[in-house]
Amino acid sequence: MALTIDRTKLRQATARFFEQPIARTLMRLKIGPNAVTLFGLVLASVAAYLIAIDELVWGGVALAISGALDSVDGALARMSGTASPAGALMDSVIDRVSEGVVLLGVLILALDTDDTTLATLVYIAFAGSMLVSYVVARAQTLGSPRSVGIMTRPERVIVLAVGLMAGYLTIAIWIIAILAPLTALHRFLHGWNHLRKEPKA
Repeated sequence: MALTIDRTKLRQATARFFEQPIARTLMRLKIGPNAVTLFGLVLASVAAYLIAIDELVWGGVALAISGALDSVDGALARMSGTASPAGALMDSVIDRVSEGVVLLGVLILALDTDDTTLATLVYIAFAGSMLVSYVVARAQTLGSPRSVGIMTRPERVIVLAVGLMAGYLTIAIWIIAILAPLTALHRFLHGWNHLRKEPKA
């Protein structure tokens, strides 16, 4: 419970002091949420290229900005009154594409440097990350409303961006490769237990 409360307070503080001020500025500049989402994808692609050519610090900076925009576009959509199911779908799909593109950049670097361990970890991290999103989405369509787990997309972006800028890329990928599948498993078990208790129609 304490962890949930702390994360909720952190989320509220982030929205109040970071997302909402930037969203208001973007509204004044007449920039829409879809444009922010797409620009985030462009920055993720830039990050992937920089990582692939071993410019890890700048790749981490680009990834950090891309991740920040990912949190702003939703706030901008709500504040501007343009939030819609179509926009939410676009945001979710672009998030997955952005994450895959960045990990592709890491994979290219691993192959160029003959780092088999890193290449294997990237594959596990990618598969685990996609499962984290899929399991909760599928569980919610079946009636399990609450998502759980510690290695969600914001955490994965933070871990990878910090790892890149600090020079600990392999450690960052290790963390994601371990915790992303565990988070997917946690979400599966949570949804499984919840749905088993649901009365049959």
